[in-house]
Amino acid sequence: QVQLVESGGGLVESGGSLRLSCVASGFTLDDYSIAWLRQVPGKEHEGVGCIRRGDGLTGYEDFVKGRFIISRDNAKNTAYLQMNSLKPEDAAVYYCAVVQAPGCIIPYDYIGQGTQVTVST
Repeated sequence: QVQLVESGGGLVESGGSLRLSCVASGFTLDDYSIAWLRQVPGKEHEGVGCIRRGDGLTGYEDFVKGRFIISRDNAKNTAYLQMNSLKPEDAAVYYCAVVQAPGCIIPYDYIGQGTQVTVST
């Protein structure tokens, strides 16, 4: 069964850190580029960043650049999103999504169920 499961969300104070995990099952993650997305109620998903398959090159949206780090451990079939210096506006449901392509292009092949991140002031 193909599945992506995110975890690591929760409540954190403004300025704090969280590390989200995304565990893949039913397929080999190293064949895929991995995106992290987020969504707040009433809005569309927005991209946070991407890590490419192969060379592992990462890219980030400006609003998280310098604060968030995406990594992957293909041996564990897992991707990570390290979030530092969190702000209240970072509060959202965070999703990982994968696509079997050199970069994070839509449409994604699979997307997880999401994990909630709440940032208190």
